Amino acid sequence: MDITAFIRELLFGHDCVIIPGFGAFIGNYASARIDRDTGIFYPPVKRISFNRNLTHNDGLLTGRISERFRTGYDDAKKRVEEFVWEINRKLEKGEKLLFDHIGTFIRNPEGNILFEPDKNANYHSGSYGLESFQCFPVEGYDIRKQVISRIDRSPVRQASMRKIMWRAAVIIPLLAAIVAVPLKTDLFRARIESANLYPLVTAEFENNRRAVDEDSAAEIIITTPAEEISDVHLTETVPEPPPAEPVTPPVSEGPYHIITGSFQTEENALTQSEILKAEGYNTEIFMASNGFYRVSAMRCRDLQTAAVIRDSISKKIPGTWVLKR
Repeated sequence: MDITAFIRELLFGHDCVIIPGFGAFIGNYASARIDRDTGIFYPPVKRISFNRNLTHNDGLLTGRISERFRTGYDDAKKRVEEFVWEINRKLEKGEKLLFDHIGTFIRNPEGNILFEPDKNANYHSGSYGLESFQCFPVEGYDIRKQVISRIDRSPVRQASMRKIMWRAAVIIPLLAAIVAVPLKTDLFRARIESANLYPLVTAEFENNRRAVDEDSAAEIIITTPAEEISDVHLTETVPEPPPAEPVTPPVSEGPYHIITGSFQTEENALTQSEILKAEGYNTEIFMASNGFYRVSAMRCRDLQTAAVIRDSISKKIPGTWVLKR
């Protein structure tokens, strides 16, 4: 049985592989090197040498054979002994013994075994795929000229402190203007004011408001700002001015209702009513002729008071209107 394949496999992971009763292969590491005469670069290498005095059985080779053939240790040991007997017989006959990709053995006239390693074999796993290559230095390249040229080069001029301060004086006001202008204009205000602090006033509210407009023939809706109410035509709609300061809602009775929402489901109407009650409003819920549930924050006796309260509530609930029943 030829077990040289097992020896090659073990040499990649071990520095010493012993053939019991014959000798040991020793791996010797050598770092990468350069042959300056020929210009050849050599990768790191692990060369193999042979030691005739290490003949004891360390179990490495025998255990590997036992594992590969799935046999008992004694059977693997017997295979190794047969291999050693065969190579000793060939050497005694004067034959040249070849271990593929490892080296050759021969017995000299004095009876000693001589080993010649394979110079092309490299068992260093870190050099896998690396080969030697030839590279000659660039002719006429003198590093001293490069150093001198850099020393003679004029130093890079640095900007003076006065120029730096002048640039800062110009750039900083421009940056401040870029930040301040959008904040002082209506660039973001429209989006902020359209935000709703009450989660129930959503797309449903918009749809319901259109339904309310269709039903306005039976009831009167007032959207005129409080500052412009003197002799108001009840059917006229005037654009709403910026929100006024919050006003504490007075407790009163009257025909003018402050409507904060109109919902298809009673559950949503009750939810908004509870929120308004927690803020001190005397809320009411009644059904309109179109089948929607309307939430009234409170009732007022006169239109002027109703408009002021409507402007105050509109800050938190956009779209609040005054309804006269």
